[in-house]
Amino acid sequence: MDLGHPAHIHYFRNFVQIMKSKGHEFMFTARDKDVLFPLLDYYGYEYVSRGTGSKNLLGKVFYIFKADKVILGNAMKFKPDLFVSVASMFAAHISKLLGKPHIVFDDTEVATFEIMMYTPFTDVILNPGSFWKKYSRKQIFFDSFLELCYLAPEYYKPNPDVLKKYGLTKDEKYFVLRFVSWEASHDFGQKGLSFEFKKKLVEELKGSGKVLISSEAELPTEFEEFRKSISPFDLHHLLNYASLYVGEGATTASECVMLGTPAIFICTNNAGTLIEQSKLGLLHNFRNSDKVLQTVREILSDPDYKTKLNLKRDEMLSKKIDMTKFMVWFIENYPDSRDEMIRNPDYQYKFQLSL
Repeated sequence: MDLGHPAHIHYFRNFVQIMKSKGHEFMFTARDKDVLFPLLDYYGYEYVSRGTGSKNLLGKVFYIFKADKVILGNAMKFKPDLFVSVASMFAAHISKLLGKPHIVFDDTEVATFEIMMYTPFTDVILNPGSFWKKYSRKQIFFDSFLELCYLAPEYYKPNPDVLKKYGLTKDEKYFVLRFVSWEASHDFGQKGLSFEFKKKLVEELKGSGKVLISSEAELPTEFEEFRKSISPFDLHHLLNYASLYVGEGATTASECVMLGTPAIFICTNNAGTLIEQSKLGLLHNFRNSDKVLQTVREILSDPDYKTKLNLKRDEMLSKKIDMTKFMVWFIENYPDSRDEMIRNPDYQYKFQLSL
């Protein structure tokens, strides 16, 4: 399994635990990205680093050769039967070189470069049903979200004790803001929220509760009092009890949807999963900041907003499949599972979520 983002270990950790209990063995290669290594250490997984990558285009190209070399050397020793990843071109290259199947999960349509680089070398591509880019006969669609691999009720239990570490209580209002660095390859040409807007947003919120800012990028000194170093092990609990999330982080926005937390996502990029979630009334999805402050005021003025949102969330969950159980079946029974899904896509509903 090749991991390139902290979310990836969340997608797979319950699957890995079940598969290990059945006697299957794993080797992890991973990019040194954000909090991915601390998460792998926390969950007790041994892994091989493939380095940090690069922030510029030329460096990203050279990194392909470096990462491929690391994965190739370790795979030749481990001798895997399958390669599994979330849109990893590196795992794709080496799987083809070694003549082994590569199973990809991908919910990011705008990652055009990655899609171009892994598709020719990949055997099957698993996308959410709302994934709007149809580009290969290798695609198979599942009726769920990758965030449900770890935030479905069966796998996630809120822990209110975490709030004490951040000077919070379950009964008070607080807001989580997330600003990203815009350094991923699919972020080229994109830009984040302006300093002026961020300032207006903080001013709007701080009169109604505590403001917690998580940021990949540097923050102006005016925001330092709100910056919180949020442990990756606490993030989902903080999001669960938050009164509102506003940010540029797509994964975090989708996590809030699964938790029933009001969320506003602002980004010039978009994804089919976020479009689906917004159509279901579970997410406010904006391309720019024009209507954000108005939406913040509407949410904060409705004392029952979160209660009503949770009813919509529960209705959505009742129709989705359990991604972890689907993964176990699909990967353990590959390639028969691929053939079954091609013949009968509704087979996936045997793995309905438990609520």
